[in-house]
Amino acid sequence: MKTADILIENARVLTMDPKTPHAEALAIAGSRILAVGTREAVSILAGPDTRRIDAQGGTVMPGMVEAHLHLFAGAFGLRLLQLDGVQGLPAVRDKLQAYAQANPDEALLICKATDYNLFGEGVQTTRQMLDEALADRPVICIAHDHHTAWANSIAIERAGLMQGREMPPGNEVVMAGDGTALGELREHAAFDPVMALRSSGGRESLGLAGLEPGSVTPEQRAADIAVLEEGLKLCASYGFTALHNMDGNRYQLELLAEIEAKGGLICRVEVPFHLTPEKDLSTIEEASRFAEEFDTDKLKSKRVKMFMDGVIDGATAVMVEDYADQPGWRGEPLHSAERFNAAAVEIDRRGLQISVHAIGDGAVRRVLDGYEAAQKANGPRDSRHRIEHVELLHPDDLKRFAELGVVASMQPPHPPGAMDFPKEPWVSRVGEARWPWGFPLAALRAEGVPICFASDWPVADLNPMRGVKAAMTREPWGPMDPDNRCSLMEALHGYTAGGAHAGHDEHRFGRLAPGMLADIVVMDRDLEAEPVESIDQARAMLTLCDGEVTWEA
Repeated sequence: MKTADILIENARVLTMDPKTPHAEALAIAGSRILAVGTREAVSILAGPDTRRIDAQGGTVMPGMVEAHLHLFAGAFGLRLLQLDGVQGLPAVRDKLQAYAQANPDEALLICKATDYNLFGEGVQTTRQMLDEALADRPVICIAHDHHTAWANSIAIERAGLMQGREMPPGNEVVMAGDGTALGELREHAAFDPVMALRSSGGRESLGLAGLEPGSVTPEQRAADIAVLEEGLKLCASYGFTALHNMDGNRYQLELLAEIEAKGGLICRVEVPFHLTPEKDLSTIEEASRFAEEFDTDKLKSKRVKMFMDGVIDGATAVMVEDYADQPGWRGEPLHSAERFNAAAVEIDRRGLQISVHAIGDGAVRRVLDGYEAAQKANGPRDSRHRIEHVELLHPDDLKRFAELGVVASMQPPHPPGAMDFPKEPWVSRVGEARWPWGFPLAALRAEGVPICFASDWPVADLNPMRGVKAAMTREPWGPMDPDNRCSLMEALHGYTAGGAHAGHDEHRFGRLAPGMLADIVVMDRDLEAEPVESIDQARAMLTLCDGEVTWEA
């Protein structure tokens, strides 16, 4: 009889295995789960060298899967000024001036997690308002969703944007009535000229645009590895054992491979090839090279990421019908239907997974059209192509998810009012008539659509238990809206088995059963007994990936 290396006892085990959903203990041998069952049945596997872990009545479940995050940007962002929770001129002024004083040599002061209502509910932020907070140093304040930014006058002037500039589809330098820039910059092409002022060399955005960095010094490479390691440690501390990165390039893959080679890759990571609108479709060949070259037990690249639109808050999402507050405007897709269909067909032909950011119902429809074109061209297969966010869905497209085998990658912290994001301007831009189809979790679940959960860190808080609470307590915006709340088990499934399935990994992890990889989290309390009001306070007491302890509180 094989002896356990680790025994976890006195636990409320949630296996995510429908055949045996609950257990009391589990045993680990090497990188695999040896046994799951009653305390008595599992304890006989203990030997003289077995480490016995007392879960103290806490929940033990599969290691969580962060199915949508930006690892490097999230970790680097911890070094920048965070404006979450900051609102009103006095608070903004205090934060910006203290940040400026602490960073006297920075050419551009970069702020993250900025509220769309920075200077008050319903007040559009302008460069003049930011000037009142800080006028003599260039400042850019980036929204929590990373699709809109606001800059003060000196930043707009130095970036050459004061008189506006022609932008590619879906991007805009918003102009004021006097013919000068308002200060609001929609999408990356609009705020890239301001970001070019920075003295950091652009390290904070590494990989976000899918481009390779220029020359990298050994010191920069070491610093970038340190940023990734910091992000991995933070993820492990929350109970994550697998991460689906949503931006990427070869450089990031090489850094992660270097971390893995020295035994430091404490979470499994998938990095996609990022097919941006600027890249020719011939570059999809590089995605296949990524898939071949980076394919280990903990690091892989078998997916292509694309953006179809922006965000509703910034009016850059693509809608089927006009924005409720902007008649005549429906947004501009980032890829034409012809280009996207051709890309989907080619990526699918290569056996790779596709993952597309699509927020407006018009963008979701265009992505579904592309997936349908791929299926018609190549024949059906278990592709599990994904749509990221699905903030708004046209009812005519609901059944197409299940028919095409599409995974809905959803973020419980994102619905306005559910966690940290304000209701405005989202609810006004969508309009009451479309509220019932906003973040339509219940409708998708009723159709049997596979669902995975995530945070989109640094867009939202990385803490999955805050996401679980948001999923369980989300309130409808209007009396006619459906109830999109989740049960505890539905929410936990989205962060465990759902994420494993979305990554084609359900045969390796995502449930606790003999033979599965020992990717496990021990929570500091019994989640089933915890009131929903305080479930967001639960934290990982112990995280194991591949049978190795990666976090211990």
